[in-house]
Amino acid sequence: MTGAADRIGAVVIGRNEGDRLVRCLGALTGQVARIVYVDSGSTDGSRDRARAAGAAVVALDTSLPFTAARARNTGLAALMTAGDGPDYVQFIDGDCEMRDGWSTAAFDFLETHPQAAVACGRRRERFPAASLYNRLIDIEWDTPVGRAQSCGGDALMRMQALMQVGGYRDSLIAGEEPELCVRLRGKGWEVWRLDAEMTWHDAAITRFSQWWQRTRRAGHAYAEGAALHGRAPERHNMAALRRVLLWGVALPLAVPALLLIWPPLALLPVLIWAAQFLRLALRCHDAMRAALLLLGKIAEAQGVADYALGRLRGRGRGLIEYK
Repeated sequence: MTGAADRIGAVVIGRNEGDRLVRCLGALTGQVARIVYVDSGSTDGSRDRARAAGAAVVALDTSLPFTAARARNTGLAALMTAGDGPDYVQFIDGDCEMRDGWSTAAFDFLETHPQAAVACGRRRERFPAASLYNRLIDIEWDTPVGRAQSCGGDALMRMQALMQVGGYRDSLIAGEEPELCVRLRGKGWEVWRLDAEMTWHDAAITRFSQWWQRTRRAGHAYAEGAALHGRAPERHNMAALRRVLLWGVALPLAVPALLLIWPPLALLPVLIWAAQFLRLALRCHDAMRAALLLLGKIAEAQGVADYALGRLRGRGRGLIEYK
């Protein structure tokens, strides 16, 4: 085990990931000193598989709502109770597999950049050709390198910084990583995306309904993140939320409204949608991707509505799962 691995612990979260979890845990061997697997109610033997792979296993209390944020915080606490906690923690989802050399590259970067709290790299879909949805997600992961606003679920983080901000926000059902990064940056920490291969991800999305649910969850995250940090100077998620309200709410609702007022006017929002589709298709060089990007605004709008209704009723929304 390298010197870098001695100072890194890993928190893996999952639910019914099967063979994906086995690959995830196997890839961590030798790259980290200790692995904690946090299970959210699996029924496929995941906990036994994790123990067989040498991970410490924590099963979440099923009487409380499951969230990825709660699972990560639980794993973080388990790492801290095992004697001296590590200097760094690698968070990774159970449907991902860490690439060789990532932990050393990320560790070296954080060691030489003391203001950096988070290092993340290139996450790739393992089977991008399996479906249009997988291919779109692979494109989604391809973000610019350099200083970033946020990270995703896979990242190496500095324990000192995590402790300073109190870890993740347990109640968030999605968007917990960007929200954490808002608080980290508010304390003067930096988030960096490195030009390095980090993980394989297996979205396993083959049906339209799965894609819709995942996109709906993103809309919920936009709304909740904006409610928490949407004010100046951060304005977290406000631009994304405005796009959802325009393309996913205002224009679709304008059609029946204008039909009642003066039917010929109803053609105007349709033409605006068509123009946006053409603009996206030309930019993406992919008509199907453009169609899903535009249609996705309606799914995101449904997620925004989920959040708004939950807030009016005084209770949070449960998990929006797509697997």
